[in-house]
Amino acid sequence: MAKTEDVTSLSYRVTGRFPERGRIADEATVRTTQPVAARLRTANLTGDQQGESELRLVDGVLYGSATGDMVEEMGGRHWISYGPNAKFTTHGGLRMDVGGLRDQVSRNPAREAAFLAAAEDVKRIGSEKVDGAHTTHYVGTATVDELRASLDEVKDKTAREGRRNSLDQYEKLGVDELTLDVWVDGDDRIKRLRTQGFGRHGTLDLTFTFTFLDHGKAVTVRRHEPTTPRTCASP
Repeated sequence: MAKTEDVTSLSYRVTGRFPERGRIADEATVRTTQPVAARLRTANLTGDQQGESELRLVDGVLYGSATGDMVEEMGGRHWISYGPNAKFTTHGGLRMDVGGLRDQVSRNPAREAAFLAAAEDVKRIGSEKVDGAHTTHYVGTATVDELRASLDEVKDKTAREGRRNSLDQYEKLGVDELTLDVWVDGDDRIKRLRTQGFGRHGTLDLTFTFTFLDHGKAVTVRRHEPTTPRTCASP
């Protein structure tokens, strides 16, 4: 699994359910080495925020676009620049923290597969095909506290901080325990990762399935300048 966590670039798609967003279908491409570059296309398929959006991180600057109902929330602008900082002022003067968006677009979800090593109940389910690849399916459960404690054993600073950021996001969503399903291919790379969150009051409306598509391919992400309310930037 370390082969996937250590790659310098990867592409993946994710489906599932997310609190407040409902059912989702996202795609992402990320270069994890400096300067980090990333593109995340998201689609909210249900709920009050239905629509598509895209985030791009280029040279430290975060850009965003939206279609459908989400355009109005962005002040009618199809492309906006959040700038290089974690704070952003909306068209209405509201100061908002976009640090979470920056973490989301630049994340390497393959790091979360390493959480499985902290689970004491890991089981080998068997051999399965994922996107045509032969894989071995494992499953295990661990609490967020156990996963945090396991970070002390991670020597690589980047990997450690990446896992810590993931745990921070899960805790903000009320997750106390995670069940992880991991599919590993014949090259010891993560082909699929499924996470399901549990809180103190039972299962949360949070389930992600990441399918990893490419590893190590060159990543180029083009910047976008903000556009006026009636001007639509080409993707």
